Amino acid sequence: MERLKRGWRLAMVSLGVLRNDRSLGVFPILGGLAALFVAAAFGAPAAFFWFEDLPALTVVLAAIGIYVLAYLGIFFSVALAGAAAQALDGKDTTVSDGLAVARGSAGTIAGWAAIVVSVNVVLRAIAERAGPLGDLVVGIFGLAWGLVTFLVVPVIALEDVGPISALKRSASIFRQRWGEQITGNISIGIFAFLVAFLPGIVVLLIAFAIENTIAIGVGIAIATILFVVGAVLQAALSGIFSVALYRYATGQADTGPFATADLESAIRPRAARAGNI
Repeated sequence: MERLKRGWRLAMVSLGVLRNDRSLGVFPILGGLAALFVAAAFGAPAAFFWFEDLPALTVVLAAIGIYVLAYLGIFFSVALAGAAAQALDGKDTTVSDGLAVARGSAGTIAGWAAIVVSVNVVLRAIAERAGPLGDLVVGIFGLAWGLVTFLVVPVIALEDVGPISALKRSASIFRQRWGEQITGNISIGIFAFLVAFLPGIVVLLIAFAIENTIAIGVGIAIATILFVVGAVLQAALSGIFSVALYRYATGQADTGPFATADLESAIRPRAARAGNI
């Protein structure tokens, strides 16, 4: 119970940072808009080639589109991390500050995007060919991969390293500190669900229960807005939290408003855990 309370406090502190510097919420929005544009730009012609029975061109366009989507997602996440680090230092940040950080790491982002896409392709192939057992393996590996790579984005944003080094750095921090990043992220996910996703679902249920075309249309519009708000909140808070966690885990004292005790509950030294067993 205490761990859940601390996780919730971490989510609330992340929200406080976002409130004080609302420009941090712009990066998930930009990432979402860019993703929609890329999906349309590559998805429409890919679908056309598919219906024209041109599978080779379909695969090529789909592969390029998937990579670009991964690159843009990481790019704006790195931009958010860079800006969040400045916000934790007490500086007034702008969107251009974060974008400058991401542009400075463009090469590393490109390499990391390639790694992420490759891993996802391999996992998808395993899941499709191995049946239920493959789903289990993919689920376990996916969870481990998410924990080990959770700090890759702040590493890219705040350290001058390549993609492989960023992965090794994140994995090293995880091994040395026995990370439990999932606690904070679950709390952030619960918060986003309660304030946005759940109300959106309720609005949809009420609209369809009324069985009126106008009501359904309005309900879908309101629910869509709430879902977007929830997605932006979750991405922004998770990005802020990851930077604070990275700073604490690497021994950087300045974590802004985040309490050391709460961050310690998210990442605790191996020796401390061994002593608690």
